[in-house]
Amino acid sequence: MNYCLYCDEGFYETVSWSFVLGIAGDMHFCEECSSSLERIEGEICEICGRSFSLFPEQYRQDNRCNDCIRWEEDDNWRGVLVKNRSLYVYNDFLKELISRLKYRGDAELVKGFRKDLQNIFRHEIKGYVVVPVPLSQERHYERGFNQAQLLAELLGLDVVHALKRVLHEKKQSKKSRQERLEMKETIFELADGCDLIKGRKVVLIDDVYTTGATLRQAARVLKEASALQVSSITLGR
Repeated sequence: MNYCLYCDEGFYETVSWSFVLGIAGDMHFCEECSSSLERIEGEICEICGRSFSLFPEQYRQDNRCNDCIRWEEDDNWRGVLVKNRSLYVYNDFLKELISRLKYRGDAELVKGFRKDLQNIFRHEIKGYVVVPVPLSQERHYERGFNQAQLLAELLGLDVVHALKRVLHEKKQSKKSRQERLEMKETIFELADGCDLIKGRKVVLIDDVYTTGATLRQAARVLKEASALQVSSITLGR
């Protein structure tokens, strides 16, 4: 019997051919909690990975959402982030799960995302250098861990700490679009591992893609340090 990392209820893994052959992987969430995670499927924006099923047709043009079109129309941000891919829609359940991870110190919860994270990396981003989005020293001290680093480590690859955060930022969701496009403050700087990303494709790992501003800030610093290109993976979108 397994015990759900979120609700602590005991459950048995569903019998399948993968289970019989021993390749299913450990189950960490019960069926009810797992079904509350809304996986992003179907048509998505080719840049940010947002599901087209979640907003009206008029907010997209071909394979891009209007938000990404605006980012790409700005000379400062065009091509900075090649693409983002996210595992789940940022619904109420995922919001509460991430809150418990980040603010109540339940770091064990990240184990429940290992299989899905490895799958999306293998199919979408394989071959990239893995860089977690850093916390400030103050925030890292408060939590005792960086959730982005824990997620990055689930991939089972070397994690490169090429960035450090030098500024707390106002929540991007509270900013206007113009404020996001005009971001003048420097949030990230290069860290000691930056030499390892020169001429390489890089994937940033973080918990949530909200507006894309934070990831683009990080991506721009890496691009200026000679990263070949930068994409990202997040849990939520």
